[in-house]
Amino acid sequence: MQNIVGIDIGGSHITMAQVDPEKREIISSTYVREHVDSFGLREMIFSAWISAIEKVAVDLAKKDLLIGIAMPGPFDYENGISLMQQGKFIDIYQVNIKKELAERLLISPDQIHFLNDAGAFLEGEVFGGCVQDYSRIFGVTLGTGLGTAFYDGEVASDEDLWDSPFKDSICEDYLATRWFVNHYYALTGEKISGTKDLLDKPEEIQNKMFDDYADSFAEFIVKYVKNYDPEVLVIGGNIAKVYPYFKKRLNQHLEEHKINLPIKISAIFEDAAILGAAGYALKKARINLTK
Repeated sequence: MQNIVGIDIGGSHITMAQVDPEKREIISSTYVREHVDSFGLREMIFSAWISAIEKVAVDLAKKDLLIGIAMPGPFDYENGISLMQQGKFIDIYQVNIKKELAERLLISPDQIHFLNDAGAFLEGEVFGGCVQDYSRIFGVTLGTGLGTAFYDGEVASDEDLWDSPFKDSICEDYLATRWFVNHYYALTGEKISGTKDLLDKPEEIQNKMFDDYADSFAEFIVKYVKNYDPEVLVIGGNIAKVYPYFKKRLNQHLEEHKINLPIKISAIFEDAAILGAAGYALKKARINLTK
């Protein structure tokens, strides 16, 4: 059996686990999550990553090891080169991460595969989540930011719609957590940190907030998602956890626009990127074998 490790690299953490390719699930006893200072020097970043990977792969034969890594952009995913020029990971700008990791782990660069973090969420849902039986899928992650990806039956691509024009600004300003923070403040003069806080507030203000959010989300689907002609929409991220509060109004809007689009909510949430990275690595390895 192939030894697969799925890795999710974020701005402050690296999270990973071994993945069972037959059951298509994470082997929970192998979870490793470690803090990484992404503003640190190159050597500090690599040391933290390698230390974590060696922990998760401690009992795996290196020659059979396959590593999938979900990575934020901008990034050259095919060649494994970071293109982040500002803020996080600035000290590894234009570094060939695939080559560095392979040398330090004593494996071949061909055993390492990178993909975009938005794509990884959707790959995870296709590989071991709630949309395994579909072939055209649009995925949205709603949280601190807005992630958008489309699966065409073969691979999930990052659609990068977060900064696309929307109302009087961009999509992310209306669909991410900051909209709830800003809108609540505009309505009440009070502060909340996100949707979790909103659930403790009076029902009247909750309803107003979730109705307004549903209106924006429906408009986003009509303006952007509909064009992809997906069979299903899958939603992840923290805002997906409050979907029951805006579900009815959202679906009413879609019916009015004659959009028949089933909506699925992620059941694997944080695990989706790890599963997706692993599933993608497996897919790439199989493609390479047939070449």
